[in-house]
Formats: sequence, structure tokens, C-alpha cells
Amino acid sequence: MRFWRFLAGGLIAGLLTACVSTLPGAPSATPARTPAPRLYPLPAPMASPEYGMHVFLWWHADNKTGANDVGLVREMGFGWVKQKFPWREIELTPGVFNWWRADLVVDLVASRGLKILARLDVQPQWAQADPAASLPNGPPADLETFGRFCGAIAGRYRGRIAAYEVWNEPNLTREWGGQPPDPAGYVALLKVCYLAIKAADPQAIVISAGLAPTDDARPEVAMPDMQFYQGLYAAGGAPYFDVLGVHAPGYGNPPERSPDETQADPFWQGRVWTFRHVEDVRALMIENGDSDKQIAITEMGWTTDQVNPGYSWYAVTEQQQADYLVRAYQYARQHWSPWIGLMVTIYIADPDWPPSNEQYWWSITRPVPPGDPPEVLPAYDALKSMDKLVIPKDR
Repeated sequence: MRFWRFLAGGLIAGLLTACVSTLPGAPSATPARTPAPRLYPLPAPMASPEYGMHVFLWWHADNKTGANDVGLVREMGFGWVKQKFPWREIELTPGVFNWWRADLVVDLVASRGLKILARLDVQPQWAQADPAASLPNGPPADLETFGRFCGAIAGRYRGRIAAYEVWNEPNLTREWGGQPPDPAGYVALLKVCYLAIKAADPQAIVISAGLAPTDDARPEVAMPDMQFYQGLYAAGGAPYFDVLGVHAPGYGNPPERSPDETQADPFWQGRVWTFRHVEDVRALMIENGDSDKQIAITEMGWTTDQVNPGYSWYAVTEQQQADYLVRAYQYARQHWSPWIGLMVTIYIADPDWPPSNEQYWWSITRPVPPGDPPEVLPAYDALKSMDKLVIPKDR
């Protein structure tokens, strides 16, 4: 998650004029579109909400750090962990899979009775059009290679990985191989992965990529998230996910603040700068005939950054971070049921992060050397103490 203040674009306003009227309690200006036909039945709805934490177990599942991190999640009463399963770390050469670290992660999480949301992305260099290029994240030259990977992981961990998030923030150029974001291109990638996962594990939940909330329309940087979501539907993407993924940072605003307020505020001047921007995304789903699906917030949080100018301008205090996170879960439970599903807070910190890493400041723990006792922040204690919806054990 890297949320900069992007320049305002005009297209988002037009999209929202069409969809905001369908927010709960508001009259609908236009009838919803006919839902797209389904290839597989929707999974049973998640509880509204369910509780998750973003963790970093890949290099630590076989040491004390990993055990401590999943223990922290269990002790705070959360039922899910979100974990990256980097394609390039598993399929080192075409068709040859090294499952050693993935096995460690899955076994560790299962040992604490938690569910896994697996993020699938980060292409191997061999899968790129130019294998010599240094691309942190981007679609492969042949989408079928990604489909093969999705099917392989879903088959190996059938019944053990509960949900998959297909890619990360493809509305950002840097997450799409340095190319301008392309909703139709993302739908093509999503389709091959969805079909492969469902063929291997029909009960697995497929979640579309959470998008970076932005109104920046510069193609060398980003595409506004609302434009990208609409493009996803226009390209026929609805049949290829079970739950719509959303990223929901609160920036410097309390979670109850409405997008109408931030749009009218001379400082913020936009709807994306608040946790409740999720409601705009929900309205767009309704407009596209997709109201029977849930939303999963696959990243949410408030930063306390004091050192990185790109983030410190909307930083909150540690106590505000704690207060806002609890209030965000409470608001969602009171106002977004039954359409809100999993809500994932960022992060249990990676022990290797220095303060110069912006993720350090979104976290609700501090990095500590391997083997040292965990160092939790007020937000951790607040979420641990928060009253939670009781989730049936058979879910």
C-alpha cells in the first residue's frame, strides 16, 4: 500500500454523479444493469464483517518471528491473515514449482486455526516480454502462464487457502509493469486465474485486486480507481470474481467522515480521501447489477508517518490510529452489513523494515529482531479489546 496525494482528475466526478445516488438510503436515478451470468455459484457470504491482518511470513514462517506474528493475530481475536505468495518465488522456471516456503506459511497459519487470503502477483522475470527488464510487478507476456500458476497453488492448497486476491492495485502504473493501467487487460488476467482456481478448488473465494484510491488520471502514474472499476465491468469482468476487492486508507480523516465532506473541503478536494469512499465503490457495483456480491477491504489503515513527506502530511497520532481503526470496524458493522465481508488491517510489521520504509508507519506493531518479544502499538491493543462479531466456527 502506497498512497500518495495524486492530482485531481475530472473523470471521477462524472462517474460519481451516475452512481452516488444509489448509496443506501438514497433514491436510484437509473435502474441497475442486468447481472452478468455466473460460471460458478457464489460462495456462502462472509460474516459482515470478518477480521483480518496483513502479515509478512514468507521469510519468517520457519522462525520465532513468524510464530509470534500469527500468535498476535490469534490473540487479538482476528480470524484471517493476508499473505503474499509471490509467483516469482514459487515458479522459478516455467512449470517447475518450489513449494517449500509456501508450505511453511500454510502449515504455520493452519496451526493457529486462522484462514488465509493469498495475494497472487509478482511475475517471474522469465514470464516477462523482456526477461532482462527489472519490473517489480507486471502482467506476464503470456497470460496462460499465470493461469497455470493460479491453478497449481489452488490445487496444492485446496481447502487450506480460503481466498485468493488476484493482483495488487493494477490501477497504478508501477503495479502494471510500467504500462498505463488497463482494465480490460486486468480482466483478461483475472479471467485466466479465476478459471484455474475454480477448476482446482471450486470452494475457494476469488477476490478482485484492491485498487489504490486515487483521482489521478495521468496514464504514466495511475488511473482513477472509479474509472478502473467501471472499466472492469465494461470489459465483462463481473463473472470472474466472487468478491470485489477494495483498499480503504483513511488518510487523515476519521472513518465516519463522508466523501461528500472531503469533496467540499478546500484542503482535500476529492472523494477518495476518506474510509467511506468504499460506499462510492458499492454504489458503482449496484449500478452494474452486481449488488449480490460482497466487498472485501483487503487493506485498510491510518499512517503515523513522521519521516516520509509523501505520507507525513496526512499522518495521525498513534492514539488516533488506534481510535480510528476501531471506529472503522464499528462503522462498517453498523452501516455496511450485509455487503461488507472481510476487512484486513495493515500491518503486523516485517522485522526488516527501517523507519524510512513507509510501511513501518502504517503498522500496528514495531519491527523487532527475530526472537525478541513483540512490540505492539496502541492500535493493536485497541483492536484486541474491540467488541467483535462472533464468527461461527464452521465458516
